[in-house]
Amino acid sequence: MKATAWMGRDSVKVVDVPEPKIMSPRDAIVKISTTAICGSDLHLYHGYLPAMRKGDILGHEFLGEVVEVGPEVGNLKVGDRVVVPFPIACGRCRSCRQGLFSVCENSNPNAGFAEKLLGHSLAGIFGYSHLTGGYAGGQAEYARVPFADVGPLKVPDDVPDDQAVLLADVFPTGYMGAEMCDIQPGDVVAVWGAGPVGLLAAASARLLGADRVIVIDRYPYRLRLAEQHAGAEVLNYEQVDVLDALNELTAGRGPDACIDAVGLESHHDNPALYAYDRTKQAVRVETERPFALRQAILACRSGGVVSVVGAYGGFVDKFPMGALMNRSLIMRTGQCHVQRYTRPLLERIRRGEIDPSFVISHRLPLKDAPKGYKIFQKKQDDCTKVVLKV
Repeated sequence: MKATAWMGRDSVKVVDVPEPKIMSPRDAIVKISTTAICGSDLHLYHGYLPAMRKGDILGHEFLGEVVEVGPEVGNLKVGDRVVVPFPIACGRCRSCRQGLFSVCENSNPNAGFAEKLLGHSLAGIFGYSHLTGGYAGGQAEYARVPFADVGPLKVPDDVPDDQAVLLADVFPTGYMGAEMCDIQPGDVVAVWGAGPVGLLAAASARLLGADRVIVIDRYPYRLRLAEQHAGAEVLNYEQVDVLDALNELTAGRGPDACIDAVGLESHHDNPALYAYDRTKQAVRVETERPFALRQAILACRSGGVVSVVGAYGGFVDKFPMGALMNRSLIMRTGQCHVQRYTRPLLERIRRGEIDPSFVISHRLPLKDAPKGYKIFQKKQDDCTKVVLKV
């Protein structure tokens, strides 16, 4: 079969690999129809997350048709159309029983490696390095889905692929980012990053009752999407001082909640500060460029919530712990517990409350995945998200 493989830093290639096989009674095989390139895939593409190996199959957002099931998978049958959450979760451990699917205790066969870096292991994740289990990803013609009796959600015929595939990651992740803000009537929510997750976090904040949403980015075309689809006020951080502007917009208090939807490769308008973190990251002295995170903490009103759904992989420098502690801020974060959200968000889509596919800008065949990575990386042709058709 054809699959998108990581070939080294800033290089992917569509290659021929063996088709996956059932390896456990709880497995299923899915023939993929639609998959996507996620912003967090770019962190792998750039080589910023550890434990990637040449030839690893990428992709953790995919949808398709079940073509084979193991004997213990009673909830699916051949022919079912399903979307597959990116965290692999057993459904039976203590974390899964609490709904913390992205920290499943049983799905990461490389848990010992993750524990050395993170203290405790996270769940297995499709196509996301050997730190998260080394599972083959879904930017391919077929995928093996472990614990298929827990993760995949059947998708009805009235929901198109372009909407349903976003339930694998970016829509639930954006929604969880907004949900963690404990939004109350009258609240102002600021979102750093107008990529797919940030845009859907902004739209979700509106769904959850935020009075005002302010989105911070530097690309005018992405800020226009935030205005059009989330009713957001927007700030271009290359044109304004973000902290001053947020104080002015909130009568000096700061936003009630701040969402970091950027993660470890954020940018900054100050060349000296950007060069400092960029250089440390390039030589792997620091694993993150945390400009957005630092700014979100400093901007948030005292007693407010900082919600972090941008992906981070290791260690940050100059973390403003003093602001976090002394101003009674609450920080919430996590890889998304997608299985919690797929069904209720599917119903919101079916009721017409939101069409998350507004974040998709490019649709390409799987064979053009390398082109998709390039245009997404370089933000060419007003690219916000690339979907690959198989």
